[in-house]
Amino acid sequence: MVDLRALPSVDRILQTGLASEWVAFYGHPLTVDAIRITLAEVRSKYKEDRKVPEVNEILERVSEQLTRWTAASLTPVINATGVIIHTNLGRAPLSKSSIEALHAAAQGYTNLEFDLDTGKRGSRLVHAEALLKRLLDVEAALVVNNNAAAVLLVLTALAKRRAVVIARSQLVEIGGGFRVPDVMKQSGARLVEIGTTNRIHLTDYEKALQEEPVALVMRAHRSNFRIVGFTSEPELSEITEVSHQFGVPVVDDLGSGSLFDTSRFGLGHEPMVQESLSGGVDLVCFSGDKLLGGPQAGIIVGSSELVAKLKKHPLARAIRADKLCLAALSATLIHYIKDEALSEIPVWRMISAPVTDLKSRVCGWIERLGIGEPADGLSTVGGGSLPGETIPSCLLSLKVSSPNRFLSCLRSCEFPIISRVEEDRVVFDPRTVLPEQDEILLAGIHDALQRC
Repeated sequence: MVDLRALPSVDRILQTGLASEWVAFYGHPLTVDAIRITLAEVRSKYKEDRKVPEVNEILERVSEQLTRWTAASLTPVINATGVIIHTNLGRAPLSKSSIEALHAAAQGYTNLEFDLDTGKRGSRLVHAEALLKRLLDVEAALVVNNNAAAVLLVLTALAKRRAVVIARSQLVEIGGGFRVPDVMKQSGARLVEIGTTNRIHLTDYEKALQEEPVALVMRAHRSNFRIVGFTSEPELSEITEVSHQFGVPVVDDLGSGSLFDTSRFGLGHEPMVQESLSGGVDLVCFSGDKLLGGPQAGIIVGSSELVAKLKKHPLARAIRADKLCLAALSATLIHYIKDEALSEIPVWRMISAPVTDLKSRVCGWIERLGIGEPADGLSTVGGGSLPGETIPSCLLSLKVSSPNRFLSCLRSCEFPIISRVEEDRVVFDPRTVLPEQDEILLAGIHDALQRC
C-alpha cells in the first residue's frame, strides 16, 4: 500500500496498455468515467485508512466497474423449480421454430406492413390473424402486446362511459396488483357488479340487463384461485343466451387460454378458447405466453364487427405487437395447425413428459455428479393456470450443509440455476429443465458444490 500522493492520475492510467484495451472495447468516454469513479472511491476510502491500493489493484477495480456497467441484467437461467410457466422466469420458453422465426425477423427487414402482391403498404394485423382464423374457425382476430392490454382495449373501445356487467366472484386480482375493477375504471367503463362472492344466478344477469342499457357482459376466468363449498354460477352458454336476448355482446377473459384439454394429462380442466367460442361468446381474450406456449401477446378472437371496432381505436396502435412478437407467435400457431404442438412446444412437452422419462434423466444426473438421490416430487403449471393442480415428477435431491447458501451459489453460476428447497434438501426438477441444458446444469451444480 502507498501514500495518497502516489495515486495515479486519469491520464496516467489511460496511458497503460490495459486502458488502451478498455478504450478499444468499451469506448473512451465510458473508460474515463470508470477511471474517475474508481479514483474518487479510493480518495474517499483514504479518509478512513490513510492508504491507497497499488496501481495494479486500481486497474483491476476499473476493469470490474466496466464489466458491471456493460453486463446485461436480463440473462438466461435454468429453471429447475418444477414450475412450468414461471412468471418470474419469463413464462413460456419458445419452440425451436419460433426462435428461428424470431431470429429471421430480427436480423433484417420484413414485410411487416408491406403487401408483397401489390407492392403497396399493408397491415401488420394480417399475419397472425390469418392463422388464428384458420386454427379457431373465427371471423376475426387481433394481437396486442399482452392480455391485460387486450382487456383494456376491449373495454375502452366498446364500453367507455357505459355499463359492463360482471359477477362479483370474477373481480379478480392477478400478479403485480392487476385488478379487473381497476382496469374497468381506467378504460372509462362503468362496473355493474352482480351476485355474491360465491353464488351467481342467471336471474342476476337478467335483472342487470333489464335495469339499464348495458354495453358488455364480461366473464373473467379465476385463473389463480378457486372458490369451493357453497357455490354456483350459470353455464357460459346460458350467460351468452340471455345477454344476446338483450342484444348485448359477451366478452370472456380467459387469461391463460389453453387450446388443449388439460385433463388428458392428469390435471384439472382449464377452460379452453374453443369452449368459449362454442358457448356463443362474442370475443375471447387470452395470453400468448402461457398455455399457448408462445411469446408475450394478448390475443382477441371472435366477432368481425367487434374486432373491426377494436382495430380502429387509437389505443390499438399504442399496444400493438411488434414484428418479433408476430413472428414468434405465428410460428407457435403453425405448430397447432400442423398438429405438432405436443411435440414441438416446450410447455406442452413438459406437461406431458412421463415420470419414467424424468426419473431416467435424474438417475443419469446422479451418475454424472456422483452425489444425490432420486426423490418423488410434484411439478406445477404456474402462470395463473390450474391453481392447486400438480403433476407427479422425479427430483434430484441433494443434502448440503446450508441449503439457502447453496441456492445462492447456484444463482451466481455463469449460467444461473434456479432451484428450490424441500424438506431441508435442495431439489432439481427435470420437468422444467430443457434437455439441451443438462450439461450446463450439471457443470453448474458441480461448481456450486466446490464453492459452497
